Amino acid sequence: MNYNLRTITARPDLVRAEIEAVGVDPAGYDVLTPKGEQYVLRASGLKSPAVAILKQELLARGGDAATNKGVLTCAVERSDVLIFANARQLRALANGLKGQPFGLPELGEQIKSLLDGLHRAFAPLSLGEYSLPLGERTLVMGILNLTTDSFSGDGLGADVEATLQQARGFAAGGCDILDLGAESTRPGSEGITADAELASLLPVIAALRDPDRGVRLPLSIDSSKAVVTDQCMALGAQMINDISGLRGDPAMAAVAAKWQRPTCVMHIKGVPRTMQVQPTYDDLLGEVIAYLRESVELAVAAGLARELVIVDPGIGFGKNFDHNLELLRRLPELHSLGQPLLVGTSRKRFIGHLLGDLPPEQRTWGTAATVAASVAGGAHIVRVHDVAEMVQVVRVADAIRRGWVAA
Repeated sequence: MNYNLRTITARPDLVRAEIEAVGVDPAGYDVLTPKGEQYVLRASGLKSPAVAILKQELLARGGDAATNKGVLTCAVERSDVLIFANARQLRALANGLKGQPFGLPELGEQIKSLLDGLHRAFAPLSLGEYSLPLGERTLVMGILNLTTDSFSGDGLGADVEATLQQARGFAAGGCDILDLGAESTRPGSEGITADAELASLLPVIAALRDPDRGVRLPLSIDSSKAVVTDQCMALGAQMINDISGLRGDPAMAAVAAKWQRPTCVMHIKGVPRTMQVQPTYDDLLGEVIAYLRESVELAVAAGLARELVIVDPGIGFGKNFDHNLELLRRLPELHSLGQPLLVGTSRKRFIGHLLGDLPPEQRTWGTAATVAASVAGGAHIVRVHDVAEMVQVVRVADAIRRGWVAA
């Protein structure tokens, strides 16, 4: 007899639906669902005695651990650990580590925090008079480049009317947020002064906020300078987008805390001028996540509410061709941070390379593939140049991944 044996995707909502479909008693739903949530976690730098205890605690609960071979012979002082367990086993493990030595209680708390973050329902994105859902559907952020040397060939310079026209087109195409940047961050760029940045940004913000000729969309400011961001927020911008992850200006975290607005912190290796000079990593995902985790804590320590911090892996910022593809392939790992996720792949060089070195303006369809992959990986916001086209991509991808269909 053929039993039609098959796998079930280990996603909590799908596992629960399958549990209900086979006719389980409702009292068992909450007991069985966590057993279908399988995880592989990596913890770094545990002392060898702690590793031995951790492995035994896992085995006792039906899980397992992979460690450096030198742990058993005490040949190594510390080891990273891979933990293999389901959600129920992990929560039991976290409780079991409370009375253990060698820093294991802290690891237990971090395991619980990670699981809670993975299952967190995010509150709507509060942007002044605007409120946008997070997690119900993927938000589309439209790029308005107020530069003359944008890598993507869409720089508007200081032309307020041209910017207004493009913003109106974005609004008509279904854009959710406008992201304004006046300083080029293309590889090799030198940067500009705060005064030059403000000279471009302030007139555009005033025009976009004008009740008669403006555009009714929330405004994000793409800047790493505290004085620039502060003045833009005072004029009516509602979101901060810092490519330096609050590292480029020591006053930036305080400005974010002052305004208590959604703040995106991005990973970058180096600075735009040097970031693409042979970037290397020993552990790409580990290093990106550690950097972003520190940026989140910088923001929170300054007084910004944790729920207002958004993370961005920084595709193309200090990453080579392979790094960019690996980040997209492993995007769900960024959810370990427990924060909303923004991804910006639009028209970037690795897409052109894949397509035979196409110029930026011809990378729309390649971008579409990366946007769909970003939605599949759980991105909450995608940052794009071609708004109308990517809104279509996002709506279809959202229907597949989230079951969300536009009214």
